[in-house]
Order: sequence, then C-alpha cells, then structure tokens
Amino acid sequence: MRLFVAVLPPVAALQGLSDAVAPVRGLPGADRLRWTTVEGWHLTLAFLGQVQPERLPELEAGLAAVAEVHPVHRLRIAGAGRFGDRVLWVGIEGQTWALRRLAESVAEATADLTGETDAFGFHPHLTLARAGSHHGHRRAVQRVAAAELEALAAALADYRGPEWEAAELHLMKSDLDGGFAHYESLRSWALADWS
Repeated sequence: MRLFVAVLPPVAALQGLSDAVAPVRGLPGADRLRWTTVEGWHLTLAFLGQVQPERLPELEAGLAAVAEVHPVHRLRIAGAGRFGDRVLWVGIEGQTWALRRLAESVAEATADLTGETDAFGFHPHLTLARAGSHHGHRRAVQRVAAAELEALAAALADYRGPEWEAAELHLMKSDLDGGFAHYESLRSWALADWS
C-alpha cells in the first residue's frame, strides 16, 4: 500500500479555494497543467511510500501516540507559489509552528518505515497543479512553463481562505489508477484538545 500521513482541510476551506482557483484555470498555460482535484487537496506531513500490511499496527500505534501530544491548531489556506517549473501550490498560514512540530513528530514516528528522520524540508502546502513532463526539457519550454506558473501563482498570491481547525491526523492510502491518484483515509486520530 502506498501510504502517507496528512491533515485534511474541511469542506468550507476547500470550497473557498475551489472558487478562487476556478478563474485561474482559464489563464494562459493553465490548460497545459495537470490540475489536482479537490479530493487531492491535503497537507502531506510525511510520505511513507510502500508499506507492508503487517507493519500497519506498529505504524498506527506510533501515529496515535503522536496525535495524543499535539494540540488542535488553527490554519488557513493563503498565498501561492511554485516549485521550479513543475508545481503550482497554495500555502498555509496561521499556527504553522504547531503544524511543523506535528510533521516533525510524524517523521520521527515513521522513520523506521521511511528511513527519513528529518522533516526539515517540510513546506506546508496544497498542490494545485503539476506540469506535464516536458519532452527533451528544452530550455525555452522550461522558461515559458516557469513564467506561466509564476503568473498563475501571482493570480492566487492574495488569496486568504477562511480559518479552520486542524483537529485530526489521517493515515492516507494513495491508489494510482490510470495515472490519476485516488486517496482514501484509512484511519484518523484526534489531536489533543487543550482548550
């Protein structure tokens, strides 16, 4: 099973983002991107890759322990950017320090599975679109792609969605079906409510 650990924004937050993204999809170059669907909008805390079913109980126990000691925190979807000429994303603001600590603990709890202990590269975001593979990676094509992504990111740069509460940790399963990923929450754990 291809698994990852994530925080899922609530419907209201996803709806607000969906409304903001709709006009952007009509901008130049947008039709050349593979846009993610709303069901694919999640905050990945750790990508676990292929996990054998017999490792699940240990994994679930580790994540349950993480959830117990990390508080519910408030976030909002805000701003946008790109990773090179490949990915268009929207960012997260609010109590991101709490989200980062959660990601670090998840990385530690899953290190045996992933071999990764370092969440230093954690950059909270939702992936909106990916560029198709550029055949031959011609420099000019990459420059155009980067400029188009930059313009799309700029169109969303001022977006600030409604505030919401990150209150659960989800163990997610990813199935690739004909090039499209389908996501399913296998289990979730409530974060600590210290209010």
